[in-house]
Amino acid sequence: MFGGQFYMNGEIPTEVANITLGEVDSFTLAWTFMGHSYYYVSFIGITQLIGAWFLLWNKTKLLGVMILIPIMVNIIMFDLIFLGVYSALAMSIIILTMLLMIVNFNKEKVTHAFNSLTSFQSKPKVQFKSRVLTIGISIITLIFIFIICYLIEMKTWIA
Repeated sequence: MFGGQFYMNGEIPTEVANITLGEVDSFTLAWTFMGHSYYYVSFIGITQLIGAWFLLWNKTKLLGVMILIPIMVNIIMFDLIFLGVYSALAMSIIILTMLLMIVNFNKEKVTHAFNSLTSFQSKPKVQFKSRVLTIGISIITLIFIFIICYLIEMKTWIA
């Protein structure tokens, strides 16, 4: 968040700035891409801080885990695909393992929450005419949205 990790936009080292796109290695490309947007870096950093903050208390630890697991999976994939820095990858895998251990230690709560989120009470049967009307309105609405998006796109092509 403070410009120490990625090559931030406007603060790219000279030796990196002079590399042509065809010659750049994956690490430099990834580091430059990640640092291109201050808002993206800030969003990821603040989200990690919030998730870590929630881990400090028993009542919010599972919320912290649920925030941090997707971030850690993304970091692991990023490290595997672009970086080739295995110490960073190892640390990320250790942190993800610890988060999964927290989930495992609280599997009754997690199972209960999952069941609450995925179980639905059955509703009385909807009449066929009502269902067809709802689907028709949905399709017409989607077509209308696509037409508006197309017209907006056409306007940007003309301008």
